[in-house]
Amino acid sequence: MTDTPIGTNSGGKPARAPTNTPASGGGSNLQASAAAAGAPTYAHWNEGGLERRALWHPESGRQPPKRIVVIDDTCTADAAFRLASQGSSMLWRGDFHNARQLLNAVARRIDQHRRKHLARHGKDKAAPATPQEAFNQHRLAQSQRANLLNAILIELDEGFGIGLHRAPDVRQACQAALGLVGEPLLLPLRALQGMVGSFEWRNKGVAVPALPERIHVHYGVFSPLRGEYIDLVARAPLPATGVAVDIGTGSGVLAAVLAARGIAKVVATDMDERALACARENIARLGLESRIDIVRADLFPPGRYGLIVCNPPWLPARPTSSLEHAIYDPDSAMLKGYLNGLAAHLADQGEGWLIMSDLAEHLGLRPAGFLEEAIHNAGLRVLGQLAARPRHAKAFDASDPLHEARSAEITSLWRLGIL
Repeated sequence: MTDTPIGTNSGGKPARAPTNTPASGGGSNLQASAAAAGAPTYAHWNEGGLERRALWHPESGRQPPKRIVVIDDTCTADAAFRLASQGSSMLWRGDFHNARQLLNAVARRIDQHRRKHLARHGKDKAAPATPQEAFNQHRLAQSQRANLLNAILIELDEGFGIGLHRAPDVRQACQAALGLVGEPLLLPLRALQGMVGSFEWRNKGVAVPALPERIHVHYGVFSPLRGEYIDLVARAPLPATGVAVDIGTGSGVLAAVLAARGIAKVVATDMDERALACARENIARLGLESRIDIVRADLFPPGRYGLIVCNPPWLPARPTSSLEHAIYDPDSAMLKGYLNGLAAHLADQGEGWLIMSDLAEHLGLRPAGFLEEAIHNAGLRVLGQLAARPRHAKAFDASDPLHEARSAEITSLWRLGIL
């Protein structure tokens, strides 16, 4: 998949303040998640001669900052950019709106610095020799930019309140994203904006033509903003079966589309607790609880089925945060797991539907012919293939560093059967 999971900074514009009533439920419980992986992680800093600490938000995959400098409205964008470039994080103690302006100003300085660097050294540096090199350079630049922007921090109290002048009420958005915390927390301002934007998207929902209601996507769950893969599932010829499986269901959108097409029973699996909660909520909203079972499973549920659908992450690269697991599949592990386990879970005359983009091939991340060879090696054959061109904006943006690959991308639904 190449959409952005809800919660990343590009998943939506920074949101307006939610309503004032704290939410009940939702989220993953940050303390419980941290405890499951070991001891909770804390950030430490000195403020006014006192040693302070707060729970550190690990969503970005970054370790707590080694050096935190307390700043306020007197800090200029140039000074903030310099501190971030030197590896310092900055805890904001001024007006909240000014923090947002500072973040935007630092972003402009990052981009200006990069343009100046390219102008100064670009003529001496060869252009990327391959699409893969262009992709790696693009990801590196994105990562470096994110690290600098994530250096501006906001402290929230145990109830997600922000004790700053003109601070919005973000309690609902943070609780929906993180669950209960119970103690003070440090967040990059950029991550906080992502949570608020995610909460707005969750409330608004995403329209899916094949369904009578919108799909509402939780923070950290893959959002069906790109519709072409859903259209493929909505129009592919159905095999003669009353039971289907949707592997890696995420928001539950494909399971709902299968039920809407007349499949009597759908088993939707996922390993991510956020995805499972999101899918259950969407299925309930659509009134499909009696026909769709949401199950925690690593790929396949037990048994054999007449139709097994899988839309794995499309790019075989390493995710740099938990929010990127819906986009990047290291070493194509989920893709290979689906293909290699499919024959053992298909009923007689059953079909597997694999939804896959060829963007990885255009970027040089996967060799041409890899997918066909993997299908054959798994004891499978291709029964048919439906294809669609992407309709998202980046496919038509000539200024995008990956435009050549994106403009050539095709998304396919591979109908697979047992050899």
